[in-house]
Amino acid sequence: MSELRRWEYDGTGLEGEVPAAPWTLVRGWVDAARAAAAQGLVHEPDAMAVATVDASGLPDVRVVLMRFFDPRGLGFVSSTRSRKAEQIEATGVMAATLAWTVLHRAIRLRGRVELVDPSITAAYWATRPWGSRISAWASHQSHPVTSREDLRSVTLQYAQQWPDTGSPDDVPVPADWVGYRLRASEVELWAGRPDRLHDRVRYTCHEPNDLDVEGCWERVRLQP
Repeated sequence: MSELRRWEYDGTGLEGEVPAAPWTLVRGWVDAARAAAAQGLVHEPDAMAVATVDASGLPDVRVVLMRFFDPRGLGFVSSTRSRKAEQIEATGVMAATLAWTVLHRAIRLRGRVELVDPSITAAYWATRPWGSRISAWASHQSHPVTSREDLRSVTLQYAQQWPDTGSPDDVPVPADWVGYRLRASEVELWAGRPDRLHDRVRYTCHEPNDLDVEGCWERVRLQP
């Protein structure tokens, strides 16, 4: 096993008292990751792993980009025809992880899922580059495709139907394109420390709630 590379975790950890609700820490860590990205230290600071389960109970996990983030929870966009959307529809729950190895930090969340208000989703849609809006129409997410050339052909058809005019509304929002938000009932923050004596703090609430609501969340420090 001599080929294994071991890394020392020298993060700042979670010293002293932690806040009564997780939002302050979660918000601060996301802000720090985005600031590190601006310095070239972190790539895709909003990337998060989303886990769901299928009809047989087998877990499914994939990486998506966090597009909604406020005290109500974090969220992403997807086609309702995707595999993750089908599994969310069937179970109503999911788990997510944000991890920034360079910063020795990770956040885990579990809870129920709700649809993001269409007006918020539409506002985000208008910020997407024209090519990304076209590809959302061209791709039947998670479904088989014969070849990449076929995908290019369909993309070209939509590009011709809705050419780039430089306007945020030159491509309509697809009916199957929605936003999902994780309403957490459990949040865990992990901070890497030397000698594997990492810091872990878990917040739990008896039902999904906003991350800044005090009086709901119970805190416990976990052993590494």
